[in-house]
Amino acid sequence: MSAVATPPVSASAARALLSEFEQQAPITRRFIERLPEDKLTWKPHDKSMTAGQLAYHLASVPGGVIRLVQPNPAEVQGLPTFPQPASIQECLKTLDESIETVRQILASFDDAAMAESWRLIVAGKEALTMPRQQFIRDVMLSHWYQHRGQFSVYLRLLSIPVPATWGPSADEPPLFLQK
Repeated sequence: MSAVATPPVSASAARALLSEFEQQAPITRRFIERLPEDKLTWKPHDKSMTAGQLAYHLASVPGGVIRLVQPNPAEVQGLPTFPQPASIQECLKTLDESIETVRQILASFDDAAMAESWRLIVAGKEALTMPRQQFIRDVMLSHWYQHRGQFSVYLRLLSIPVPATWGPSADEPPLFLQK
């Protein structure tokens, strides 16, 4: 029996983050797909986003963040808004576009670009400076996971089965056991 050659794994920071993103994007899709159309405007509290706004935010975060970190410095005028989508299909289309944007832009960063001190200017004032890689990790991925966890609470409160992520949910075994 002959061994199958394994392609070399790139050690680049961008490739590592892209690999993680590729594993997580389908999981996020499963969360958004679970939300029924008639629950788009539901929210658990007056101060909360609607379920549709949160689903749209989950869909748009990766692409929005990776576009934001392209220029250095990046300039924005204020805090982001959270639009109310008209349909789940709008959220899924936004997620597909977001995934493609991450694939194109993140793959283009070399290690020097990832290590570069990246600056964010908000309303004309410097808000933060950090390595581009750290911002991508913190906001594109960790922020995304935090909101996916928030969305799982919305699903639970609506009595909708919560998808498994890394491990099981109360409704599903871990993904590796579903195959």
